[in-house]
Amino acid sequence: MTFAALAITVPVAGCKRIPDADENRPETARAYPPASRPVSDLAGNQWSTETARDKRGEAEEIMKAAGLAPGMTVADIGAGEGYYTVRLADKVGEEGRVLAQDIDEEVIKRLADRVSRDELDNVSIKLGAPDDPRLPEDSFDRIFLVHMYHEVREPYAFLSRLRPSIRRDQDGGTYDGGEVIVVDVDRPFVQHGIPPKQLFCEFEAVGYQLIGYMERPELGGYFARFRPVGKSPLPGKIKPCELQQ
Repeated sequence: MTFAALAITVPVAGCKRIPDADENRPETARAYPPASRPVSDLAGNQWSTETARDKRGEAEEIMKAAGLAPGMTVADIGAGEGYYTVRLADKVGEEGRVLAQDIDEEVIKRLADRVSRDELDNVSIKLGAPDDPRLPEDSFDRIFLVHMYHEVREPYAFLSRLRPSIRRDQDGGTYDGGEVIVVDVDRPFVQHGIPPKQLFCEFEAVGYQLIGYMERPELGGYFARFRPVGKSPLPGKIKPCELQQ
């Protein structure tokens, strides 16, 4: 009996714990592939001074390129201190709506104070999650991801859960009116950027089509427009992108 016990316990003593690849991922994202690239750390919410950005005409040019018009309903994801939020609110006017979202509770509180102070009655505030923007379905003509996508830690879960919120056409069969607008920088991930090829691949992997792209370094990077096409792939059917540099 003693030798039998030793025969059982010796292998156990020599076992090493196998790391769980999903250990540090949110449980809500584990059905989706993990990011196949480095993910930038969260940066400060004030990417540049608002005065400097306005001198470059950044927001005005981006909104024009996005085809923004009065009466539209838009979302500002990763809204931060509200640079785009307040300008989007002015552009869509009283008949339009803006939902400003961020995952930082303290930032959300400051943004809510700003919205209240500026009496922006067409703006709502919402707390999101790293793997889920938590937007209402079939609601938005434009969704803006400005200088934040490179910080999304679960890109496949995030983009998949973003899709249903994009407004379909009147018969509900396509997404003719709704688009996702991305503004980011073509530089290494550790420098808070993402190469365009990586961006295009990740959007395509979850069923988006690139419908417009331009490089605008004077406005802080590049500009891309995406539209969902076809059915959203199931989490297990998503093929993660190889690292693009």
